[in-house]
Amino acid sequence: MAEKTAGLSQEERDAVKQRAAELRAQEKAGKTRAAGEKAIREAIAALPDHDRELAEGIDRIVTQVAPHLVPKTWYGFPSYADDDGKIVVFFKPASKFTTRYATLGFEESAKLDDGDLWVTSFALLALTPDTEKTIAGHIRKAAG
Repeated sequence: MAEKTAGLSQEERDAVKQRAAELRAQEKAGKTRAAGEKAIREAIAALPDHDRELAEGIDRIVTQVAPHLVPKTWYGFPSYADDDGKIVVFFKPASKFTTRYATLGFEESAKLDDGDLWVTSFALLALTPDTEKTIAGHIRKAAG
């Protein structure tokens, strides 16, 4: 369980520091697709086995169904942004905040609006043919 202090947990403070480091690295390397791909590969490689397998699968699906999204890290998460640099979809590994499931999430720039209620994140335990098909459909729609 995460140690809580006034305000943010240690994991949350670490994530904020990681985001600041990401922004500094982006400024230094530029906001190119190559820099983003390198950052994503490094972030995925650093994950524990199960999270790494899920992240690799998400990366494969995004690359197939929404190749125009630009890979980048966001709070250490493998993420994919639109042409304006806004995050569309991200993968939050279970190990990041010691949760029981990974999360596939969508940010405001995702084109998932459906009336007055729509899904913005999913708990993800495994990639199966069925979950991959569902994920591909949501990513395809989100990326417009």
